[in-house]
Amino acid sequence: MGEPDGWRPRLVATDLDGTLVHSDGSVTARTRAALELVESQGVPVVFVTGRPLRWAEEVFEHVGELGLAVVSNGGLVWNVHDRRIELQRALARDAGLEVCRRLREAVPGSAFAVEMLSGLALEPAFQERHPVPDASTRGPIEEIFTAPALKLLARHEELEPLDYWSRAEQAAGDLAEFTWSSDSTLLEISAAGVTKASTLALVCARLGVDRADVVAFGDMPNDVAMLEWAGRSFAMANAHGSVLDAADEVAPRNDDDGVAATLERLFRA
Repeated sequence: MGEPDGWRPRLVATDLDGTLVHSDGSVTARTRAALELVESQGVPVVFVTGRPLRWAEEVFEHVGELGLAVVSNGGLVWNVHDRRIELQRALARDAGLEVCRRLREAVPGSAFAVEMLSGLALEPAFQERHPVPDASTRGPIEEIFTAPALKLLARHEELEPLDYWSRAEQAAGDLAEFTWSSDSTLLEISAAGVTKASTLALVCARLGVDRADVVAFGDMPNDVAMLEWAGRSFAMANAHGSVLDAADEVAPRNDDDGVAATLERLFRA
């Protein structure tokens, strides 16, 4: 697609890992400058990530003047500047426990963890690939699931991600939203109807921005709904195949500052 005549985004929505952030976890000087360029023209940037709040905070220094971040795949909208919740769309405990029951019955070997505002809690069999915060608790899901979940996690050590996703949706897709953004077999489960797209839509409605005026960037299946919703969307060159199929265009790889390169093109034209 060529540049649409006179088209300029009114809001930029970007995923973090595999998209804005380099593989080593850094945000480059070029990317910081591109974000500043966008905001200097009065266009807000919203980070839309699967990361939980505790992990998203690592990049909040780059969030810009608007100061809003959509975290946990849409489970929470966080006001970075005021350090307060703008919107919470959590999975209720009863519904979450029923999801766990159905998955354990349909796919033996499932292990669970739950991200709550209070922090992370994990079953003993859940093998986390990232450092576990010191304050995290371990125990049966019925005991550790003590409050609404910003994100419920289900892991399987033997199945492939797509197989597990398909079987989980068949077992409990009427109760919750299932997606994934990891190379390992880890499902990310949100309340029914809660996706990056649906929460971003609420943020845009509050700001008076139409979806046609949103440009979005992503790389993994949890970004697909957002890319399909936005007026113009870019998959990173390193993106999962389903994301490349869903997006309007392809940006350079995250490690080549693909978001920055695209924003420079859009906002310096």
